[in-house]
Amino acid sequence: MSAKHFTNKTVLITGSGSGIGKATALAFCQAGASVMLNGRNAEKLERTCAEFQAMGYHARYTVADVLDYTQCQRLVQETLDQFGRIDTLVANAGSSMQAEFTRMNPHVFRQVLDSNILSPAFTAHAAIPALRETGGSLIFIGSLSGMIGLPTGSAYSAGKMALTALAQTLRVELHKDGVHVGIAYVGFTQNDPEKRVFNAEGNLVPVAERRAWMQQSQEQVANAIVRLAARRSKRVILSPLGKILYTLNAISPSLAEHGVQWSYKKMERMYKSSDE
Repeated sequence: MSAKHFTNKTVLITGSGSGIGKATALAFCQAGASVMLNGRNAEKLERTCAEFQAMGYHARYTVADVLDYTQCQRLVQETLDQFGRIDTLVANAGSSMQAEFTRMNPHVFRQVLDSNILSPAFTAHAAIPALRETGGSLIFIGSLSGMIGLPTGSAYSAGKMALTALAQTLRVELHKDGVHVGIAYVGFTQNDPEKRVFNAEGNLVPVAERRAWMQQSQEQVANAIVRLAARRSKRVILSPLGKILYTLNAISPSLAEHGVQWSYKKMERMYKSSDE
């Protein structure tokens, strides 16, 4: 892929003030794109945008809650007003969790579920007319949890699995319009220190620690997402663990489920011993 594959193209990335979204925005900038950043935290977006502009990149930001369809429409319109076109939408915004299903407040379950399916769906719906104009790309950010349900992530897994169905549906419906639809199945990724997820009561808590060998860097994930858009591929499965789970699930879903059960029991024993 050319280092400047996205020159004269505009990329809109939701949830891009920090984390994977920010890393992806930087990777698209490095590939020549103009980038519209988005999130709900104005201070964080302003800081990220200023950082990119100081490096000589063409970046702007719009504060919008993409769980609100009207704000999605405004986000798309502001991108068009600023740049005149949208060539790629990366629907990255979403929230995560760590709590067993039976302990979850139902309102928290719905909040996490909605953020992982309605946010990308609403943003995609608002942006598709602009993507039809450019024959652009619609990129969804999925997860290993979207291939096989993972414990303590019921609402997150449900949302990411629904995202797979949405991507498959839109790939067929938009084929005649020349719009590419891709999905990146992201594995465990190194998080920003301030990264938080919802617990059973809806409080934001630090992400559970993971061994270093299980994680990819944000830059690795971001570069894979840029390649997915550049090559107009249907999907990319990230991390060695993700590839193993994908293969196991294709060969034998029962075997993959047994692997998850074994891993969960091991995790429970580890947490129990650390509490004693």
